[in-house]
Amino acid sequence: MEYMSQEGYDKLVEELRQMIHEELPKVKDAIAEARDKGDLSENFEYHAAKREQARLLSRIRFKQNVLKYARVMDKSRLNSDSIALLSKVEMTNLTTGAKMNYTIVSPHEANLREGKISIKSPIGQALLNKKAGDTIEVAVPAGLLKLRIDKVDL
Repeated sequence: MEYMSQEGYDKLVEELRQMIHEELPKVKDAIAEARDKGDLSENFEYHAAKREQARLLSRIRFKQNVLKYARVMDKSRLNSDSIALLSKVEMTNLTTGAKMNYTIVSPHEANLREGKISIKSPIGQALLNKKAGDTIEVAVPAGLLKLRIDKVDL
């Protein structure tokens, strides 16, 4: 079972809809067009279109499986005292003094550019169940990160 926000669930549903109703028909048209060109054994366009179809069908099955086991979190039932899924966290890097703002999300919603980090990432794991004022140390590929949690919100 995978817990996620309503926003993340809706985004996955839209991506799946787009793949099934827009991308898949285009790939099927490309296969039909390439098939019309004759000998399939040496038809690069046909084989490329078939590979794209297989890749797309694999992505569709994966997203369908994620949605099958997804459960949308009800924010009103969450505790805002400690860090959990969907918590918004303001932190300070104690080494550099840099301020960071992140939302803890499911791995399928993670997007660093949007300030969303996975609950399964090293930082996400280290933040779980911590409160404002706590200090944590996290081993990341760049080394050891020392962070102070300044604020926790929903």
